[in-house]
Amino acid sequence: MTASLQQRRDLAFLVLSGLFLGTMAMLNILGLTRFLQLGSIGPWPLVVAVGALPYPLTFLCTDLISEIWGEDKASQLVWVGLLLNGWIVLILWLGGVLPGISGPAADATFFEVRRLAFGAVGASMVAYLAAQFTDVRLFHFWKRFSGGKALWLRNNGSTLVSQLVDTTAVVLISHYGSHVLPVCPELPVVPQLLGFIGSGYLFKALAALADTLPFYWLTGWLRRWLEVPGEGAELG
Repeated sequence: MTASLQQRRDLAFLVLSGLFLGTMAMLNILGLTRFLQLGSIGPWPLVVAVGALPYPLTFLCTDLISEIWGEDKASQLVWVGLLLNGWIVLILWLGGVLPGISGPAADATFFEVRRLAFGAVGASMVAYLAAQFTDVRLFHFWKRFSGGKALWLRNNGSTLVSQLVDTTAVVLISHYGSHVLPVCPELPVVPQLLGFIGSGYLFKALAALADTLPFYWLTGWLRRWLEVPGEGAELG
């Protein structure tokens, strides 16, 4: 293997890992600071937390790494993402306990973001591990099942299930564990939580289906550019 080829392989892995980890950082910092209504499909509104907007990209990144580099590399990236979550919590905690010199308005803004971020990180750390490992394991299950064929099956089959796991866990933990969801106390809680789960999953499912063609194209392009030998083969 030439030095140029190794540089290309390192660069591709670095870009995909950077997108994955950067998106995770945005998710945890922006998190639940604002909820957006992106329209509706029939009677179902698409209500999404701002931090979740780029989240489907993480599954595209792990699917590409799983396809090109294999299950071990994808699992390692998931563990690094968990360490990143812990790093964010540490910095937010230090920012709250160390003495500050800013005014009351700036302090109020920081501590409100910190409160919401703590709630988001606490929920996302559990959901993240469950969803990302579900995605990686299911991806390789479908890859073995199809004999390395049917890219659409392992891409969508793994992501659609893992996104349901992720959305359900985030909503339930954010409400019952952190109490940071904008739930109306005058209305029944369960229908509101089901609404958050349903709309969040609908957004992620549509994003997962939409990334099928990019996944096909990127997989083919990366295999050629990185000179991966044969369909279904992995760099390891």
